[in-house]
Amino acid sequence: MLTIINSMDRDNIPTQEIVGTPVCCLSFNEQIDTIVNWAKDRQSKMVCVANVHMLIEAWQNSDFAKVLRHAALVTPDGIPLVWMLKLTGAEQAQRVAGMDILLATCERAAQAQISIFLLGSTPDVLSRIHQRLTTEFPRLKIAGTNSPSFGSIDPTADLNTIQIINTSGAGIVFVALGCPKQELWMAQYQDKIQAVTIGVGAVFPVYAGTLKHAPKFIRSAGFEWLFRLIQEPRRLWKRYASTIPIFIWLALKQIVKNKAGIAGGSAKIK
Repeated sequence: MLTIINSMDRDNIPTQEIVGTPVCCLSFNEQIDTIVNWAKDRQSKMVCVANVHMLIEAWQNSDFAKVLRHAALVTPDGIPLVWMLKLTGAEQAQRVAGMDILLATCERAAQAQISIFLLGSTPDVLSRIHQRLTTEFPRLKIAGTNSPSFGSIDPTADLNTIQIINTSGAGIVFVALGCPKQELWMAQYQDKIQAVTIGVGAVFPVYAGTLKHAPKFIRSAGFEWLFRLIQEPRRLWKRYASTIPIFIWLALKQIVKNKAGIAGGSAKIK
């Protein structure tokens, strides 16, 4: 049974609910600063990097919704989430995507002498990531890597992995087990891992070079999902077909409701 730590863990971080999930409204740099400050003290914190798929998973599954609500930080990965934040009043909102988090936190971790741990994906991908990180961030300490089985959560194996992570001294653990498994895993063991855990999903194969990274103009236009679909149609088409229409419908309902609330409030003031 999944046990979730009741995290008043948000440290007064401003959020705005998007289709039922509280998403952080801070700027990109402010969110990275928050993560790094936690990591310096090896605080047990969970960071969820949210896109449309993740929010619809939470909308459809109350247990998963609790996981996101108890995360220390839920960042807006997908551009549609940023658009929604801005439309609902958080004009300062910026995209805080998995790849950008990886690069920014590794740069800051190298400067602050914070070591990192890589958990997930395959041994080949982890080897490629290790090599590239070592080249791009020569001062970064990679405390360890681990490629677990892709089956269900195994408490015995997981506790062994957690012991390895804690012994390594890592302040940041990048977890790439795929959504929602990685978020469930982080929530299950949040109180046992002496580090900030960040769910980064497909970032590992992209950074390793086994998948292509969408060009910046495609990411900015909100079509990264289409770029990924073209690369992995068999794996992703059902996911997108079952989540994107629902998100559009819920987002439109939220926008209309917010506008109606604002209009009603203005009428009362008059």
